[in-house]
Amino acid sequence: MSPNPATTDILVRIRGLRFNRGSKVIFDGVDLDIPRGGVTAIMGPSGTGKTTLLKLIGGQLRPDAGTIEVDGLNVHALSTRDLYRLRIRMGMLFQSGALLTDLSVFDNVAYPLREHTRLNPSMIRKLVLLKLEAVGLRGAHHLMPAQLSGGMARRVAMARAIALDPMMIMYDEPFTGQDPISMGVLVRLIRRLNDAADISSIVVSHDVKETLSIADLAYVISDGRVIEAGSPHKLNASENPSTRQFIDGLPDGPVAFHYGAPALDADLFEDAL
Repeated sequence: MSPNPATTDILVRIRGLRFNRGSKVIFDGVDLDIPRGGVTAIMGPSGTGKTTLLKLIGGQLRPDAGTIEVDGLNVHALSTRDLYRLRIRMGMLFQSGALLTDLSVFDNVAYPLREHTRLNPSMIRKLVLLKLEAVGLRGAHHLMPAQLSGGMARRVAMARAIALDPMMIMYDEPFTGQDPISMGVLVRLIRRLNDAADISSIVVSHDVKETLSIADLAYVISDGRVIEAGSPHKLNASENPSTRQFIDGLPDGPVAFHYGAPALDADLFEDAL
C-alpha cells in the first residue's frame, strides 16, 4: 500500500465523482484536487453534499461512479484492512464534536492513542497533555464533556483529531453554533495546527468570512457540481451569479427563494375546479 509518486503534490484527487441518494443527484461528475500542506475549503448552500463528500473521502460511502484517491490510494478499491489503516491517518472533527460523554476530557483525547498504539500510560499522558496544550485546554483535562462550553468541546475534539498526528484533518462545519469569540479561536486554531503540524486540512463550512480568512484554496459546490474554485481573493472578486449569491448571502438568485411549486392561484383554487 504505497502512494503513487505522480500524486505527491495532491493529497486528495477526485475524478468523475457521481453519487445519488435515491432519485436525488448529489454529485454529477465532480473533479476536485486537494493539495498537500494547505487549508482547502469546501463551501456551498445547505444540502449540496458537503458532509457527504467527507464521508466519500473517508470511505464511509461508496460513489456510484468515479474515483477518489487519498495519498495516491484509490479509497474504494482498498481492502477493509487497508482502508482501516488509511483512516487512522485521517483526523475528523464532527459537526457536533462527538465527544464520548462518559469519558473525561483527558480520556477522550487518550482514546485513539489507547486504541491504535501500544504506548505505555506515561507516554500517553504526556501526549494527551501536549495535544490539550496545543488547543489551550490542558488545565481542563479533568473536566467532563457536560462541563464544557460549546467552543471548548470543539477544541477538545480538535485535540482528539490530532492525537495520532494524522496527515489530514477533515472539519465538518466547525463554526456552527459558536459565539464570535469561540469562532475566532477555532479559526486561528485550524490555521495554526495546520501549519505547525505540517498537515492538510479540509474545512466544510457555509461560514464564508471565517472560512475564506484561513483557506488557501476554496471550492464552491452547488447543484451537484463545482461551480467555481480558486483562491479566496478570486472567489471574493467572482462575477459568477451562483458564487456571488452564496458569498453575499443573497436571498434569491440561482438558488431560488421559492421551492418549486405549481402557480399559486392553481393551488389556492384547486378545490373549485
